[in-house]
Amino acid sequence: MHQFEVQTIFDGFTVAGHQIAVTNSAIWMIATFVAIWVFMLGGMKRDLVPGRWQVMVESFTGFIDNMMVANIGEAGRKYAPYIFSLFMFILFANLLGLLPFGVVGVHPFTITSHLTVTAVLAVISFLIVLIVGFWKHKLHFFSLFVPEGAPLPMVLFLFPIELFSFAVRPFSLALRLFVAMTAGHILLKVLAGFIISSTNAGAEYGVLVGIPSLLLMVGISALELLVAAIQAYVFALLTSLYINDAENLH
Repeated sequence: MHQFEVQTIFDGFTVAGHQIAVTNSAIWMIATFVAIWVFMLGGMKRDLVPGRWQVMVESFTGFIDNMMVANIGEAGRKYAPYIFSLFMFILFANLLGLLPFGVVGVHPFTITSHLTVTAVLAVISFLIVLIVGFWKHKLHFFSLFVPEGAPLPMVLFLFPIELFSFAVRPFSLALRLFVAMTAGHILLKVLAGFIISSTNAGAEYGVLVGIPSLLLMVGISALELLVAAIQAYVFALLTSLYINDAENLH
């Protein structure tokens, strides 16, 4: 589990008697923001005949814009900047954590494999839903937890169930991303351990165990690239659906 350990790189500075340290988690967050900034900067040229980089950036922005319109309607466009930022941050963080830097001694750190990070993202999304819901609908927002046409006796049972289901949304958002990224990296670590142990045990074990483990590791690494994109999409999609509930009370 060493790859998930938050380690202090240098002490940083002190605020109100508390030491603010710069950790590997903070450094990889900065690296994620820098990577996104470089990616967006290269695609914001607005050339009349766009290049490949500009087309790729416009594809991402168009993808998020279409998703917001499809899930929320035209009112969803005003949330597109947040959903786009959320999607890109998770996507780049997932991909940077898969880089094979460990070969040269710099171990990559997947910030989305920490529940603290995914929980903060989920809570921010949940707060937006609550603010939008109560700002636009006031106390009528509670009608979201009452199924349409339900008889009054059933409402007494359905309301707390729907309210509880709504309240656990940030937990499910955070846990889904956290578990998916953590499980994949642990599996890769286990297979890497098989390769090293079998090779050290002898040539015959290296052939019987090490080579199949290596081939499986390559396949799972390719699968993890797909999972990195899917998890970013799922997080953004579910957030847009939750905002739709607050915007349209569906």
